[in-house]
Amino acid sequence: MIAMLMDTLIALIVLLGALFALAAAIGLNRLPDVYSRMHAASKAGTVGSALMLLAVGLHAGDLATLARALAGFFFFVLTAPVSAHLLAMAARRAGYPLASQSVVDEIKNPPESI
Repeated sequence: MIAMLMDTLIALIVLLGALFALAAAIGLNRLPDVYSRMHAASKAGTVGSALMLLAVGLHAGDLATLARALAGFFFFVLTAPVSAHLLAMAARRAGYPLASQSVVDEIKNPPESI
């Protein structure tokens, strides 16, 4: 009974991770500019990959493997958005333009301070 519940939980985590990875892949293909694509890859891709890593750690059934998977999970969740932000800043400095659908350019026109 417990094994069946654990297998169901792992299957749900894998399915949820796959849905996030699919959303990231669709975002990479459909969004108009490099900044929007980077946002899709860093947010949905990070969550999808992290959930898959968590599912692998749970499926292994070994505490050492689960600990490594959790360490990788936290490392990935903490570092992927920061690296995407740095890549976006580098793309901005290199001159990649915003999409024509973008309404506000907060780097060119910073918001007023509170």
